[in-house]
Amino acid sequence: MKLATAAYQMDFLNSWDDYVAKLTEWVSEAASNGAELMVFPEFGCMELATLKGRATAMDLEASLHAVNELIPRVDALHAELAKAHGAHILAASAPVFDPAYGPRPVNRARFFAPSGAMVVQDKQIMTRFEREDWDVVPGCPLQLFDTSLGKIGILICYDSQYPLLGRALSEADMILVPSTTEAAYGFNRVRSGCRARAIEQQCITVMSSTVGDCDWSTSVETSRGRGGVFGPPDTGFPEDGIIAQGVMDRPGWTYADVDLDAVARVRKDGVVLNRTHWDEQAGRDHPAELRSLS
Repeated sequence: MKLATAAYQMDFLNSWDDYVAKLTEWVSEAASNGAELMVFPEFGCMELATLKGRATAMDLEASLHAVNELIPRVDALHAELAKAHGAHILAASAPVFDPAYGPRPVNRARFFAPSGAMVVQDKQIMTRFEREDWDVVPGCPLQLFDTSLGKIGILICYDSQYPLLGRALSEADMILVPSTTEAAYGFNRVRSGCRARAIEQQCITVMSSTVGDCDWSTSVETSRGRGGVFGPPDTGFPEDGIIAQGVMDRPGWTYADVDLDAVARVRKDGVVLNRTHWDEQAGRDHPAELRSLS
């Protein structure tokens, strides 16, 4: 199948129609290039706060509420586009105030099928900014989605840097990693996490990013990144594990043709079998004894 993963530039929007036109253009472009799966980044929905004006978009707390209020309309638009193009779409994640998780928002990605059906995945572990400044909280546990494209899991940005979260998705053929990172340091942490999870679970990982400057925001004021698609450096995959990657900080789609049968083959008969041998760590993973060498 062919997938498209975004390096997404957020804009100051003057009207809801501006957002509809922008998203429609992005999705239509990917569909015209044959993409069956489209992956937008973490917090790409924060541009919607500009619909309430610059002052609201610049205010950390006000921007959370402004975006949350629009999510039902955003989701309806994504469902419509998914049906129109017969595609799976991972919408840009957004702050959502869900009473099931208390008075503070979760960071929620919504995943749409060609039928328009929607499932959600919340971020598990918050970054320092999310927990110390924004007070965003963890939401629903990790889930695995059985789709017509294969079994797909989602690790939002920082979550990709935790091996045990990747292991919870060990049955996934593909793990989607929507991200937003303000510096190359952060981008490379997430990228390294994606590559490590692809090796450990012998699967495909797909990273999307926000890119560019947003002088109307104090939460997503600058972003560095690019799209990337990774697999294990093993039988049936590129020798460096990089299936596709975009140009750093250049907005647009990165496309990749992926073969999920290759995942099954490398898990069964790869040069190494990391996923199968994972449990052999048990009993050997206790804190190492400190010994003196002199």
